[in-house]
Amino acid sequence: MRTQKCHGRAIAALVGCTALVLAVTGTSAAQAQSEAGRRDVARQTLGANDGWAAYGTGTTGGAAADAAHVYTVTTWDAFKAALADGGTAPKIIKVKGTIDADGPDCASFAAPGYDFDTYLKTYDPAVWGRAKNLDAEPDDSPEGLRRASAANQDAYIKANVPANTTIVGLGRNAGFKGASLQIKGVDNVIVRNLTFESPLDCFPQWDPTDTADGNWNSEYDSAVVYGSTHVWMDHNTFTDGEHPDSTLPYYYGRIFEQHDGELDIVKGADYVTASWNVFADHDKTILIGNSDSAATAAVDRGHLKVTLHHNLFSNLVERAPRVRFGQVDSYNNHFVGGDDYSYSYGIGMESQLVAEHNAFTLPAGVSAAKVLKKWKEAPVTAADNYVNGTLTDLIAVHNAEIPAETLQSGAGWTPTLRTRIDPAKAVPGIVDHCAGAGRLG
Repeated sequence: MRTQKCHGRAIAALVGCTALVLAVTGTSAAQAQSEAGRRDVARQTLGANDGWAAYGTGTTGGAAADAAHVYTVTTWDAFKAALADGGTAPKIIKVKGTIDADGPDCASFAAPGYDFDTYLKTYDPAVWGRAKNLDAEPDDSPEGLRRASAANQDAYIKANVPANTTIVGLGRNAGFKGASLQIKGVDNVIVRNLTFESPLDCFPQWDPTDTADGNWNSEYDSAVVYGSTHVWMDHNTFTDGEHPDSTLPYYYGRIFEQHDGELDIVKGADYVTASWNVFADHDKTILIGNSDSAATAAVDRGHLKVTLHHNLFSNLVERAPRVRFGQVDSYNNHFVGGDDYSYSYGIGMESQLVAEHNAFTLPAGVSAAKVLKKWKEAPVTAADNYVNGTLTDLIAVHNAEIPAETLQSGAGWTPTLRTRIDPAKAVPGIVDHCAGAGRLG
């Protein structure tokens, strides 16, 4: 039965892993199913050795919550109130249905006097030029009014997650539309079984100095792990939903980019496991370490330890993930390239990426050399990876076809925090059927 291959790597008593339970304990199928049914998904914790989030104290989220700190929410206001209630006491928040965090339309966030047409006329490159950014513009300027408008949206769509919290979706259709979960400066958080439709930035900033042609830069990740530790993101689905980049307009000849990342892990965050998630239909997907600057290096160096396993990366452009500084272990993931595919793994400053036992399904005409992208000199381990069903040395094919970006082999460390490793050739069948929200068993 297909579901017998799902899950079971982190928690032994899931409905979908009866076969594994039987193999380990000899328990009858009926007993195992009954035990799994009694388990409350909301109180499940990360299993031993399941990636970097299992390091040290492990990740239990709100499993120890008392009855007074268990909430079921159906609205954005109720969700934010539940997050704020009880401080850092263990809490469980169960999300029922899809919660719309977009709330009011973009016009309702606009500061008095803000007018987009005026903004476009003022900063048109033919008028403003391309040599100076807009950071010094005063508060009463079109850019200043844009900043004020953006601050209004920021306050509404961001939700701060406290320590010792589990957020879990109920059933198959739970999630958030337009929310930005801020896991910031805390320890011990679990987020599971939720669909995130990316926030749409109403007020992107024009930066005429970003590339030779300028760029529209947006804010708001679906979820960001910022300076936090012991975070488990499991069985979630991240997508642009009703607003893919193909629907966005162009101004000044550049796409009016209203999306940022799906999951960013930055500012000294540590001990993160992302397992059995789906990341789909997006451009800049996962950023681990957000800058090459000396100030960022001082914060990130020695941190950003992240495990990515059994995730489906489908129809993405890039950053799955892009890595700086961190020791990142990526195994048993399935990458499915689309028409706009750029790369999967970005090798950045002082990164130590281990990419093993993964499967890549690339469109006809797209070379396996594009899987790796070199941004800075940093060694990488890439072994036992299959591209379109064929065992492929990703480093060798990259270096042969893109000699100007020659990569060095050997990340300098060996991951030990892994549970079951599936054969790379079997990964597409397993991950495609088992990853994402609504598939906990």
